[in-house]
Amino acid sequence: MRCNFFLVLFLIALYLPAQKKYPQDTFRAPLDIPLVLAGTFGELRSNHFHSGMDIKTQQREGLPVFAISDGTVTRIKISHWGYGKALYVAHPNGYTSVYAHLQKFGPEIEEYVKKVQYEKQSYEVEIFPDYGELKVTRGSTIAYSGNTGSSAGPHLHFEIRNSVNGKPTNPLLYGYEVRDATDPTLLGLYGYPLSEDALINQSADKIQLNYTRQSDGSYLADKVTAIGTIGLGINSFDRLDMAANKNGVYAIKQTVNGRVYSEFDFDSFSFGETRYINTLIDYAHFYDHRQKIQKCFREPYNHLSIYKTLYNDGKIDIEEGMSYNVELLISDLAGNTTKLVIPFEGKKEEKKIDKANAVTEDFVIANKPNNFDLGAAKVYFPANTFYEDFFIHLEKGSDTITIHDNSVAAHRNFTISFDPTKYSEADRKQLFIAHLDSKMRPSYSKTYKRDGSFTTRTRTLGTYTLVKDSVAPEVRPRNFKEKQWLSNYSYLSLTISDDLSGIDFYSATLNGKWILMEYEPKTNTITYNFDDNITNDTECELKVTVTDNVGNSTTFVGNFFRK
Repeated sequence: MRCNFFLVLFLIALYLPAQKKYPQDTFRAPLDIPLVLAGTFGELRSNHFHSGMDIKTQQREGLPVFAISDGTVTRIKISHWGYGKALYVAHPNGYTSVYAHLQKFGPEIEEYVKKVQYEKQSYEVEIFPDYGELKVTRGSTIAYSGNTGSSAGPHLHFEIRNSVNGKPTNPLLYGYEVRDATDPTLLGLYGYPLSEDALINQSADKIQLNYTRQSDGSYLADKVTAIGTIGLGINSFDRLDMAANKNGVYAIKQTVNGRVYSEFDFDSFSFGETRYINTLIDYAHFYDHRQKIQKCFREPYNHLSIYKTLYNDGKIDIEEGMSYNVELLISDLAGNTTKLVIPFEGKKEEKKIDKANAVTEDFVIANKPNNFDLGAAKVYFPANTFYEDFFIHLEKGSDTITIHDNSVAAHRNFTISFDPTKYSEADRKQLFIAHLDSKMRPSYSKTYKRDGSFTTRTRTLGTYTLVKDSVAPEVRPRNFKEKQWLSNYSYLSLTISDDLSGIDFYSATLNGKWILMEYEPKTNTITYNFDDNITNDTECELKVTVTDNVGNSTTFVGNFFRK
């Protein structure tokens, strides 16, 4: 059966490139409410591009989610974080729809999933049903909207992917109607001197440029003097009708004296390249100001495929005595545009602002492996952990080390290895590697204990130390008391929490039988639904065991009655 599925995908792959347009009116909406978006495709998120559109669900959970077309369920994933409860449906025309942060699935799919969860005795599962095993029809209820996983509020995350290569595509390209009559908003314009001799308004460092709004709605920058090779960057957002959310813009086009130097849009991208978002934005500026400047030029280490046009990598060579008219066109998918014109004059001037270069004792060569001994720990950066060479700030210590700061983006995981031999064996069991935030508050970094060393793999620079956690998790009932009759209750709910290293594992039994308890980390709750019908006994004993990330464990035992 799987062989036939892959043969179908191969034939689809031959057909899709010939399609000049995305199919229109083929897919129905996944919800029967007006489509109001909290997030758009390609939006700039932390270390990734947003791969779908977030549909507001009127601040509610439990709205029916419909299959957008006939198809078959090919993947079901349930996780405490990320997409939470997610459903993947393959359609015969070569596309796959994805529905995430769900509250629960439709009855047939829910029964199928629970069977697997009980077989594996795990809430978190990933299932790949055989092709055709779980068929759905256009308009059938396949799930209910929710707020599971790393969701900040009730909504439906919805994607359309190419079934062959798995690349997500912009759902708004398929004819969905979302009201948008508002031009993108421009928040800031920045100039980047790129060559050794480059200056912008007498600055060798990045500089913010002034502009004013014109009567026709466009923007005109003050005349800029420059010399050498330079680049531009903008901070902008788009706002759709009926929502106050600051969404991402769809496309940015840069022309110099009428010639297109750079143009990119968010029709599609691959998940394998999404972390290169940190080369599209000014990452250091984001670290300092929490603002995302999109560069209109491509850095040498930028491997994104979103560019439609690139001339000279979008960099502008300014010659003395020459004039340049640069236009930036910022667009959304509805065709609303914001135009910014920047006049340049090529002029050699005295440098007044030097380039900010922090020189330290240690230097990282990006395309080679780098090792550093920081006393309490050793740090290993594999080749291509970083995008470019830089001076790295390192602080040695007997217990705590500092590895630069998060103004530099790490593309790959690097390794930190602590030597715990000075601690007793009993203490080592309760120690873990912690990352300290700006207020020196520790957070657990997954710690591997082997061969007399503690190791963690991370992409986060900053301060690390060993922290001891000797306090076991806390478990408390939420909606019931000891010896209470619960005949009219539909569910059991408990609060589980840990004060330091965090919860690693939990398990529950009812009269000795394993029960499925759904964990919601955002509210620190676990919930059991009596509809699972694990026992028909009148007198029930609930046993819940919760273990933190260093092995401290708490077992709660409670008794109740139920008819």
